[in-house]
Amino acid sequence: MSAEAGPAADGGRDEHVRRIRLPADRRTPAAARALVRSVLTEADLDDLLNEALLLTTELSTNAVEHARTELDIEVAADPVGLTVTVTDFAAGPVDELVVGVRNDTDEITEVSERGRGLLLVDHFASRWGTTYLPTGKGVWFRLDRPGAAPEVPAALDQVPVNGGDGTVAASSAPSATAMSELTQTNPDPYAEDPLPDFAADLLTRVAEMVGAAGGVVRLDRGDGQGTQVLARYGRQPRPGNELLQVPLAVHRPYAGELELDAAPSAYARPLAVLAAERLSLHLENDRLRRADIRRQAWLTFLAEASELLAQSLDVELTMALIPQLMVPRLGQWCAVHTTDEWGQLRLAASSHADETVLPQLHKVLEETGPESVQARLREASRSATQVPLGPPMEGFAVPLIARGQRLGTLAVGRHLRHRHDPDEVAVLEDVARRAALAIENARIHAERRRVAQTLQQSLLPPVLPVVEGIGFAAEYVPTGDDAEVGGDFYDVVPLPDGRWLVVIGDVSGKGVQAAAVTGLVRDVIRVLVGDGKPLPEALSRLNETLVERGGGRYCTLALAAVGPGERGQLDVSLHLAGHDRPVLLRGGGGASFVGLGGTALGLLDAITSPTAEVPLAPGDSLVFYTDGVTERRRGRELFGVDRLRDAAAPLAGYSADVVAARLRATAINFSVETPRDDIAILVLRNDAL
Repeated sequence: MSAEAGPAADGGRDEHVRRIRLPADRRTPAAARALVRSVLTEADLDDLLNEALLLTTELSTNAVEHARTELDIEVAADPVGLTVTVTDFAAGPVDELVVGVRNDTDEITEVSERGRGLLLVDHFASRWGTTYLPTGKGVWFRLDRPGAAPEVPAALDQVPVNGGDGTVAASSAPSATAMSELTQTNPDPYAEDPLPDFAADLLTRVAEMVGAAGGVVRLDRGDGQGTQVLARYGRQPRPGNELLQVPLAVHRPYAGELELDAAPSAYARPLAVLAAERLSLHLENDRLRRADIRRQAWLTFLAEASELLAQSLDVELTMALIPQLMVPRLGQWCAVHTTDEWGQLRLAASSHADETVLPQLHKVLEETGPESVQARLREASRSATQVPLGPPMEGFAVPLIARGQRLGTLAVGRHLRHRHDPDEVAVLEDVARRAALAIENARIHAERRRVAQTLQQSLLPPVLPVVEGIGFAAEYVPTGDDAEVGGDFYDVVPLPDGRWLVVIGDVSGKGVQAAAVTGLVRDVIRVLVGDGKPLPEALSRLNETLVERGGGRYCTLALAAVGPGERGQLDVSLHLAGHDRPVLLRGGGGASFVGLGGTALGLLDAITSPTAEVPLAPGDSLVFYTDGVTERRRGRELFGVDRLRDAAAPLAGYSADVVAARLRATAINFSVETPRDDIAILVLRNDAL
């Protein structure tokens, strides 16, 4: 569209001009308003914002509804004011166009039917007019700042356009003073409920114009509160009086009407209709504002519900949490049913806004029959669709489906005052999807935890042997993630020569692969020592096995062959393969580290593992441990080997069970954090009298 398509200010002034072509679409008025808003901001004309947006809406909406063609919007702003031109491309002779309010129009009925929107333009605009082009027609308006000298374009009555093929016809429309009073109030649509005051003022104005004895504006927002009186004027209508009733043109769930205690004359009805239309515009703003706030609240609710559900990895806790989220926000009651291995629905959790009704709810949920709630729940689970529930517990059920698996149903009862609106149903279905995923994730985690615990137990001896004169005790604490398998293990194995082999080790890493290597190490040791291989040779062969089949993982080991010696002592042959030195706890007091360092297994082709002979007198103990003890953290501080030795020293003379349990408690209590690594402690004690 050219710059001459509508009136504009003098080009020599500091102007802000924008042009845009928009389709004939219901979103076009919003786009036009956005264009006007941006130009006003650039030109620092914010004081004209309300009137400019109102008039732009009227002109663009009228063009979309009647012309049904593309629209050219031109917005020109200068320091004095703003000019907006809306041009369409509808074909047809000029004399068929309905533009403005004709100068020769006196009948209010004709004004109401043919130029209702342009009455607003006439009231608020400093000037306005119509434009006729060979390709279409347009309407423009000019808004000047209050107190500013109005700019009047030269020769406004006859301005040539496109080389004289068309003219701009300036419309000096009648003032329509009485009708303009209906639109004088323009409250902020986003204020905290300006509707009652606005409706009361509007009702008072129109009632005074038509001489009504009374009037009322009724509104039902569809929120379960029923029809409410939004505004009232004068006395109550007397029975038998003829009333003027005009419905409000609002979208669902809003509904309402304007009622006047006046005869529906040719003058009164158009005014009432105009007032109802103006009120409907503000009601629509109120509906959109409330809907936006409501949607934001639902988004916040979904985010919080998702976070709560995601934090729970316990199946029972997750299912108990779901009804607590639903009631009372999304329904009067809620029940979660899960499908067992035979395909039967089982009540897992339920809640009711009134706890005294819970027994009755459970009774209804357990009833059987073709029309029972159970039957409807089975239908929802089988068909994987939403199913309504009838009395006495009205509501509806949605299936719980996660990753293609049917887990059960989620049933929700209707609110006391209203049925679920579409937004609530959408939120409820969304929560059901998230709840199903949370339940499935909790089940997967529970299965992983069960598998991890079973696998971990298979890597440890179920019980330690009972040997006369020798005390064995062990403590094992898995990592904080109970669904993960650790690489720490211990074992006590009988040797062919009558001695006992004490083993404690730590395979690098965690998980199934670490558990597989742990099982390999444990089995190879048992086979080699069972064949009578010396411990250095057994370690060498185990190293070869790990280099070939360990998958890059390594292992540290401490092995001690224990047998009876002279004068009641125990002879211990200690071999360390990269493992921490054990603590020798003397029965008479004192604790020290013993053993000689060696090479970890699985890293090099050849290893060294020197032998250290450690005699244990009666009452002496040898404490083996993994790095989960010494590397336990409290912030940046480690538990460390020195603290372990100092913690063991006061335990001299205690049994192996007491020593192991006390050291475990000391290591665990060192930090409030869950263990980051497995903790294994194995105590060997000379129990000879």
